[in-house]
Amino acid sequence: MLPAMTISRRQLLALGGGAVATATLAACGSNTGRPAATPSASSSSSGGAKPTLAQWYHKYGEDGVEQAVKKWAAEYPDATVNVNWSLASNYSQAVSSALLTANAPDVFEYELGPTLDMIKAGQVADLTDIVGDAKSDFMAPLLERFTWDGKIYGIPQTVDMQLLYYRKSALSKAKQKVPTTLDELATVANAVTTSDMGGFFAGNDGGLGVLANVLIWCAGLDQFSSDNKSATFNAPALYDAVTKYKKLFDSKGMVKSASGDWYEPSAFVNSEAAMQWGGLWDMPKVQESLGDDFGVAPFPSSGGSGKQVVPFGAFGAAVNAKGKSVDAAKAFVKWLWVDQTDKQVAFSNDFGYHIPARTSLFSRADKVASGPGAEAAKLVSELGKVNSILWTPATNEAYAAALTHVVKNGNDPKAEFTAAASKANAELKRING
Repeated sequence: MLPAMTISRRQLLALGGGAVATATLAACGSNTGRPAATPSASSSSSGGAKPTLAQWYHKYGEDGVEQAVKKWAAEYPDATVNVNWSLASNYSQAVSSALLTANAPDVFEYELGPTLDMIKAGQVADLTDIVGDAKSDFMAPLLERFTWDGKIYGIPQTVDMQLLYYRKSALSKAKQKVPTTLDELATVANAVTTSDMGGFFAGNDGGLGVLANVLIWCAGLDQFSSDNKSATFNAPALYDAVTKYKKLFDSKGMVKSASGDWYEPSAFVNSEAAMQWGGLWDMPKVQESLGDDFGVAPFPSSGGSGKQVVPFGAFGAAVNAKGKSVDAAKAFVKWLWVDQTDKQVAFSNDFGYHIPARTSLFSRADKVASGPGAEAAKLVSELGKVNSILWTPATNEAYAAALTHVVKNGNDPKAEFTAAASKANAELKRING
């Protein structure tokens, strides 16, 4: 859940934005802000007693989440489940470190599912069997992100997404329409800028973190080839998209400093910007402040082959493959995230604005059943893009550096992204080797 989260979940979401890692992806927090608690490792008791499982969550910003997940754990009849509500400043790192010790959790959530390194190291269990017939019910692009070599290693919990918020009255006053292309975004941002209100805000880094991979997708490109053997972002369409974004970045319409960052709605609701890139989790506060005076839209396209984009992602439940009660942990995850649809709806519906990970549950999530929430849900199903599991930290670092050099320093995009693609290809060779 993303609303009042830590930079953690939102980064994730920066779910779709790859440079996020360097910038801080996510809806329920930006970087995974989960505490570095050290719950005891799982223990299976002898004599027929129920096994004891340790389950980790990152700290959600929305009220009530902690109480709900602990209540659900207590309701599970076949094991004693101890929930660790992590307060770690970097939850993802805390989990990765814990998996190397005897104090690793049996069940844990992780941004966009476990990493490829975790999968290849045999740290996480194959969950394909517990998904079963429900596989076709999960959002396909999302479940694909949790899958490697035909096996599913995480169960998506709820969907978080990013989108463009715009102030209807500001665009109307400036006689502007909602931008659908990058060129139009720059035009509108400059047209609505006044002495009292800026044009477009996407973070205090000028959007270079959260929009990094979005610029690949809006140009009609993918991060990698369909066989995952080569980087495909290094193309003239990307050079053109980044050049257009630089034009916006350098213009008066770009707001580069605001009272909050992109993952919170402060800049938008405080009239610091007429348009802001944010998350679905921000919608309750936006509605409370602006009523009907706002709309939502996808990120604009770039070029003739470009596409409008809505980046999205999800935290997912994974099982420690080296725990003492692997089968019991898998059974619990199946119970909670496959069988208990009422709890899945509540997880998406009761703590802010989120979209269920399963399409059959969309109609039961009343906050996205009508109005801007419904429009957002429609956008993610039609235009959603999610980061590839092969987009490693090393690849992200190389790409983010290239983007920064082009946009901030005016370096040649072909030279910068060619170098970044070379590093990405080396990563692919390492992973596939």
